Amino acid sequence: MRPRATSVDVAREAGVSRATVSYVLNDTPGQSIPDETRQRVLIAARKLGYSPSAAARTLRRGRSDVVLFMLPEWPIGPVIGTLISTLTAELAAHRLTLLTYQKLPGSTPFRELWTAITPAAIIVCDALSDGEVNTIRTAGIEVLTVLAPAQELFGWRQVQHLTERGHVRLGYAYPADERLESFAAPRLRGARRACVELGLTSPVVATIGDDNAAHVISQWRALDEPVTGLCGYNDEIAFALLDGARRNGLRVPGDLAVIGVDDIPVARYANPPLTTVTTGVEVQSRAIAESVLAILAGRPTGSPSPHQNDIVRVIERDST
Repeated sequence: MRPRATSVDVAREAGVSRATVSYVLNDTPGQSIPDETRQRVLIAARKLGYSPSAAARTLRRGRSDVVLFMLPEWPIGPVIGTLISTLTAELAAHRLTLLTYQKLPGSTPFRELWTAITPAAIIVCDALSDGEVNTIRTAGIEVLTVLAPAQELFGWRQVQHLTERGHVRLGYAYPADERLESFAAPRLRGARRACVELGLTSPVVATIGDDNAAHVISQWRALDEPVTGLCGYNDEIAFALLDGARRNGLRVPGDLAVIGVDDIPVARYANPPLTTVTTGVEVQSRAIAESVLAILAGRPTGSPSPHQNDIVRVIERDST
């Protein structure tokens, strides 16, 4: 196997010093390099297949160009996927690399990981202890804690919308996946709080698992006061409710109204197109990236979570 090219090889090929190679390839500001010399270095680097190593970049800049994003044990669905991809792109525009780590049973211990990587910053979604934060910052690594948006507002918005459409007896479809509990419980609380504030009976609640949506809907419709408005924990569960309504011969929105949460890309293509509550995940991702950049630049940081009322809104489609 051919040995990996080094900056010494590039300098020799281009007929320049190693310092000049470093200045050119790292685009070091304040250095006046003739264009002809710069082109020789670039051509030599391409010919030899050379690029500066991550370790070399860390030594040059005085810090790593990696940002470590620690995710809890959440399912990686469309929303989390959008969060990661948007955050990756925003940081990449500033020559930072996002490395995502999910804390799962059997995975590398978190401390062992950040000690080995020594990132410029760590983004965490679960609050760390003061001791953990101090240990990380003592190692010269910045820490940004990002809390999930106020989940109660999503449930509140769902009930508010259905009430505005004339529905007074509501059902709430809860997820079976226990990993979603930290999101699902406050969303349900928000729906219940909205019912109290709007003078409605508390929603009936059922857990939607494998292929039981049709059975749940038939039970809800058999109540003395039949349910006419359905809140899905998220869009995927709302899809199950749409399917369950069809299996019961019910029309949406004629007999039942259905609303989800997340506004995932396929929501608009449901039959009928799904009304949903947007979480504003792209806006949140950009705010997180801005906070990371501010911390690394030593600037004051604003909240990594924009004001929820500005981004949590109903996207109305035909299902309600």
